[in-house]
Amino acid sequence: MELWFWEQTFVTAKIPQPARQQQPERGVKVYVSKNPQAPSSGKERDFWHQSRDSLLQPMVQPMGRHLCPCSPWKSTAEQRSTCSPWRAPHRRRWMHPKEQAAGRTLDPWRQESTLVGAAAGQSGAAPGPGPGRGHRLAEGRWRELAPMPPVLGRSAASQAGPGGLHFPWRSAAGAAQARCRARRERAAVAMRRRSAVQRKVPCLFVTEVKKEPSAKRERQPFKVLATETISGKALAADIHNAIPTEKVDGTCCYVTTYKGQPYLWARLDRRPSKQGEKKFRQFLHSLKDCKEFAWNIEEDFKPVPDTWIPAKDLEFSNGNPLPDENGHMPGWVPVEKNSKQYCWHSSVINYEAEIALVLKRHADPGLLEISPVPLSELLEQTLELIGTNINANPYGLGSKKHPVHLLVPHGAFEIKNPPTLKQNDILSWFESCSEGKVEGIVWHCHDGCLIKLHRHHLDLPWPLAETYLNSQPVVISFNRSKYECDFEPKSLFHHFSNLDGQRFDRLKDIKFDA
Repeated sequence: MELWFWEQTFVTAKIPQPARQQQPERGVKVYVSKNPQAPSSGKERDFWHQSRDSLLQPMVQPMGRHLCPCSPWKSTAEQRSTCSPWRAPHRRRWMHPKEQAAGRTLDPWRQESTLVGAAAGQSGAAPGPGPGRGHRLAEGRWRELAPMPPVLGRSAASQAGPGGLHFPWRSAAGAAQARCRARRERAAVAMRRRSAVQRKVPCLFVTEVKKEPSAKRERQPFKVLATETISGKALAADIHNAIPTEKVDGTCCYVTTYKGQPYLWARLDRRPSKQGEKKFRQFLHSLKDCKEFAWNIEEDFKPVPDTWIPAKDLEFSNGNPLPDENGHMPGWVPVEKNSKQYCWHSSVINYEAEIALVLKRHADPGLLEISPVPLSELLEQTLELIGTNINANPYGLGSKKHPVHLLVPHGAFEIKNPPTLKQNDILSWFESCSEGKVEGIVWHCHDGCLIKLHRHHLDLPWPLAETYLNSQPVVISFNRSKYECDFEPKSLFHHFSNLDGQRFDRLKDIKFDA
């Protein structure tokens, strides 16, 4: 059997004399590409490879014994593994134009794989590159190394790692790092699967209007209450198999590209002018379908900034966005660094470091976490801005002297024990369950549709003196050494970096030193 490796960087080390004279078991030959820039002279051999996870320590004997269908040494260069000992995610693998033309894509786990392929000794094939990655393999020079001695002082279990004995060089520390990266990747995928809010979210139940003063909005002489009938939109979206999440009380934001970098955008609906609103209301009072009303976009709507963009889910006609059934056009405007109008939005982002302050679930159950998150990881997501100066601060964050604001990704707080989709069960859950002390529920359906239910739909009060969100423990994770820029002394990033590692019994207990 012949094993072929492609190594990009090497550290030289001396092989003991007995080891060089030892013959390989079962006639195993190990070929390693030599880096022309690595120092080598005399009896030195370039066989130590320092990676970010662990030290590559070639052991010939376990390789010859433990080949299996998922072994990285089987005779193909297309082998991929999430726990390969040669993974180096901090580098990107060069891709040959022929590979791109063939439609090949880079696996995020194996963007820089040093393992290229293996050829069975029975075939008698000459040393050479395997398929796929062979374009890169052919650029190097090859030579045969003497058999490597077993690594002393390490048990077989510690050498095996998470993949079993066919991964003989994976250390226990490297295995833990791989599992940690896998958990983070799964969490990121779970976060991305939540749908973005790009339009008004319909109610779970069919609603009716009662001529009573609204508790939700001042000067509104009517209430919108839910009936016991589930709406057709909810049934069509398969609401019974949707994911229920907490509806967070804040203002909606959006992250997308602007000026060539990820930017935070604030919600700005384009509303009708007084004249347009009057015409629309008169049309509705005539008991006609609102979809039949013909809007004049130029005359019937208020002007918006030149940087305004419409929400993605709006319908278009002749290149112009069309209003929804309420006569509104949801949209977004970018939040500049020192914006006065959106000062609370700009307080949770840092464009120099390209990070945002995010409140999310910690890996430990029942624990929240506040940490900086790269804006690039939030691209095309919608979030809720909560805090001291947002919606009368229902979560009791910060103070007038030291305001606190945070971003919460939509769908971040999944409800563990949701009620059934019956009005009486949901009403009882809101009133008696500690997890029900929330503004409402948003169901994320598998087709991307969102369905909501607000406490006001059931004629229940909001905000509450004590909410489920602000009563949970929270930990601050802010490693300031990862960022090269200096945070302004009065910024939230500076204050939270000083609280790195601290844990608070409740979210609303977070206080900054004067």
